[in-house]
Amino acid sequence: MDIERSTFSSINSGPKLMDRGAEAKIYLKNNKILKLRISKSYRLNELDRRIRRHRTKKEAKIISDSRKKGVPTPIVLDLGDFYILLEYINGKKIKDDFENLSFDKYVQIGQNIGKLHSAGIVHGDLTTSNMILFNGKIYLIDFGLAEYDMHVESRGVDLHVLFQDIKSYHNKEEVIKHIKKGYSEAFEGSNKVFKRVSDISKRGRYN
Repeated sequence: MDIERSTFSSINSGPKLMDRGAEAKIYLKNNKILKLRISKSYRLNELDRRIRRHRTKKEAKIISDSRKKGVPTPIVLDLGDFYILLEYINGKKIKDDFENLSFDKYVQIGQNIGKLHSAGIVHGDLTTSNMILFNGKIYLIDFGLAEYDMHVESRGVDLHVLFQDIKSYHNKEEVIKHIKKGYSEAFEGSNKVFKRVSDISKRGRYN
């Protein structure tokens, strides 16, 4: 049976396609999110299945491990070879209301990232599009590019991506100090990471 049909049968028919990226399709059905990692026709079939299976299981584990360390994330409800069924966080994406957040919410963003890095995890795509405000909490979503990584460089890249997103998309550079405050509260090695963020920014300007 086709993997999409067999997966959908487990959550009833007619899921709504919410988003599609290079690696996965995102569906909504019955207040649950189904993330289905799609096949790549340019790969040999067995290799493609192995890669998708590995990345799907790794992403689900990282989401669960992040949540255990106090980072608000959707709950993993079910896991298959090529899909993750997740709790639906029915809130507002931070990118859509970033300018109206209170200072404590910017601090909370930093705390979440600090907890993530303290757990030895980097998100890989830290933008305001991958954060949702719901019931006073800011949830991190879309861990498709996340890795277990304790290197200062990787943590610096994580923050650099977020700071660049804030500067270019939101034009709210002044709130970065509040994010840094929260990050420092949650991550002991914050000064080294901030220095690396500065180094990464200089590299970009010189290149």
